[in-house]
Amino acid sequence: MQIRSKQVQMLCEAGIMVALALVLGMLKLYEFPQGGSISLEMLPLFVFCIRWGFGYGLIACTAFGVLQVFVQGAVSYGWVSILLDYIVAFMPLCLCGLGRGKPGGVFWGSALGALARFLVHFISGITVYRIVAPTELLGTTFDNPYLYSAVYNGSYILVDLILCLVIFGASYGALKKYYTAQDLT
Repeated sequence: MQIRSKQVQMLCEAGIMVALALVLGMLKLYEFPQGGSISLEMLPLFVFCIRWGFGYGLIACTAFGVLQVFVQGAVSYGWVSILLDYIVAFMPLCLCGLGRGKPGGVFWGSALGALARFLVHFISGITVYRIVAPTELLGTTFDNPYLYSAVYNGSYILVDLILCLVIFGASYGALKKYYTAQDLT
């Protein structure tokens, strides 16, 4: 019976964290013109992944990516853009789950997940969004799609990651047992 209880707890936490990520994704501090925004949507996904691990994290992050298209709306240049920038881009956040139960796992796991998300957005930028080059961003005109994609996507993902890491750092003492999943054992 204990196994079923943990499965129910995991499903409940997944639903709550995905819903919280969707809400936080709508509370944008800044939104970029071709999509992407500064928000805390990755925070609950990282928390879920660090608590439940890579496998369950993959399911929750994929569910978030799919739901995000319908709940938040999608800025896209076709179905490939929707697939890469929404569904596939959020799947690698589950890499945070590799830090489960390891010292500092919530920190380096979150950085690993954000880096992987950046790589997916970067690939989308150099393949799909190269049609908007040359373009202006942050007062600079970019005609190189590689540089544009790196600056554009890196600017908001890096800020999102820093915000998550600051929150994890500020709350780590109080929530260490939660972040390290000690309450699940």
